[in-house]
Amino acid sequence: MRLDSRYLRGNTCTAKMNLLAVVAVALCAFAPSAHCASETIAWCYHEPSCNDSTWSTIAAPYCNGTRQSPIDIVSARATENENLTDFTFKGFNNTNGLDYIKNTGKTVKVVFTEGIQISGGDLSESYDSLQFHLHWGNGTSTPGSEHTVDGKRYPMELHIVNSKSSFKRNTTLAVADSEGLAALGFLIEELPGTKNQPASWKTLTSYLSDVSLAGQKTRIKYRISLDDLLSGVDRSKYYRYLGSLTTPTCDEAVVWTVFKEPIKISKNLIDLFSTKLHIGGTPYSPLMVNVFRGIQPSQPVSTQPSCTKPHHRLTNWFKLGLLRGKK
Repeated sequence: MRLDSRYLRGNTCTAKMNLLAVVAVALCAFAPSAHCASETIAWCYHEPSCNDSTWSTIAAPYCNGTRQSPIDIVSARATENENLTDFTFKGFNNTNGLDYIKNTGKTVKVVFTEGIQISGGDLSESYDSLQFHLHWGNGTSTPGSEHTVDGKRYPMELHIVNSKSSFKRNTTLAVADSEGLAALGFLIEELPGTKNQPASWKTLTSYLSDVSLAGQKTRIKYRISLDDLLSGVDRSKYYRYLGSLTTPTCDEAVVWTVFKEPIKISKNLIDLFSTKLHIGGTPYSPLMVNVFRGIQPSQPVSTQPSCTKPHHRLTNWFKLGLLRGKK
């Protein structure tokens, strides 16, 4: 999971030069107009000098923290939590809600217009939806989801990044709060025997050729919504844990929701992400492949109670009825 520089406020780096470097990292990691700490942290996915094995050193202290993401979710160990209710997805049906798509040099992200929110799901308040981005391997042959489930890694993973509505889209404040961000993780698997499906993902991937080089971005002109991209996924079934951003500065400020059902996409569309995008500003730069962080130490994971297990209130009501019947 990455943050979007569009939502960081203020030139904190130049105004607060006397702060500790770690504070500068936390506040300015993604500022659009300042020379900030994360820009001086030359992190990457592939080179031995800057890949994720080095992040705990080059992006300390958060990248070597105690609640890092991603993790392997062991379904049998997930504890049941009755508070994990359904989400309310405001604006997910807005076909004008996707503003633009950009190649960041590390991933491709889609930035939203304002007015998209999530609430419910045992979140402490509503959260404003800011952007989504993706992680992948090298086509369907080399899976690249960040989270794994029972040891299985999926071809891709989509992260929708949300910040507490009370912070008014200010992610500087959000990363300073242990639950300031909420990330929705959707695993992506191959839809076998098909091509160019679903239609919404064919539309989305049609923009990849316009952002093939790092730094390029383009407006999303065709009408497409988040609901379109998430079609077929049961969003009432999910795992929950407290974790972090999955890229430097790895701030431990994220309420993670990983949905149990994957998005299903045709192989040819999945393969486009590892064949159309470059990590540099020229077509001769390497292709963007294997853009995911390795699995981190496990965290406590919860999920909804099983439907096959009687709800305790219903069970108590049934027992009470039996007792009354004996009178």
